[in-house]
Amino acid sequence: MSKIKILIADDHRVVIQGIKSAFLEHLEFEVVGEALDGLQAVEMTRSLKPEIIIMDISMPNLSGIEATKIIKQDMPETCIIIYTMHSDKEFVIDLFKAGISAYVLKDDPLQDLILAVKAVMGGGTYFSTMAPTILTRHMMEMEEKYIVRDSFDDLSQREHEVFLLLAGGKSIKETGDQLSISPKTVESHKYNLMKKLEVTSIVDLTKMAIRKNLIKA
Repeated sequence: MSKIKILIADDHRVVIQGIKSAFLEHLEFEVVGEALDGLQAVEMTRSLKPEIIIMDISMPNLSGIEATKIIKQDMPETCIIIYTMHSDKEFVIDLFKAGISAYVLKDDPLQDLILAVKAVMGGGTYFSTMAPTILTRHMMEMEEKYIVRDSFDDLSQREHEVFLLLAGGKSIKETGDQLSISPKTVESHKYNLMKKLEVTSIVDLTKMAIRKNLIKA
């Protein structure tokens, strides 16, 4: 049975040796290459065609992030496992978008890296305990960002009352008389509510009120 080929990319030889030692008892895997920077990782991936790359982030010449993007673009079938000290949200999200299969922290037990490799070869993914939390928070932030807030909800009770009267055809004076406030106060409310609603005329207010079924056309 052919072994699963693994390429290790890390600028610290002691880390590479530690990873290699961890795989010695797992005969189904074979470390076929050792890259000391991102550029070497790209070149060796092209020549050795490993199934899995264990990739650090901070490396000279070309970072693990850039190397990952190049490799996934040129050889999308290659599975990349990030093995790093970095738990920054930006790193996790950027690499997740690039198509990595796993994200393991060097602070985690080395056994987690073995589990990650096995999970990836089984068609799954593996993320350090912090990664799901970061990704979930990011998705929630994106959802909140794209929720369209109805600016009509930002009107105060008085502004809402002025809106309905002006949109319904009442004049400034008539609105003031009905609400028992001065025309100057009505003008102030009118200015504020039009700014909140991002409209420039009474006609726009009327159209908005009709669209919301607050008044009849």
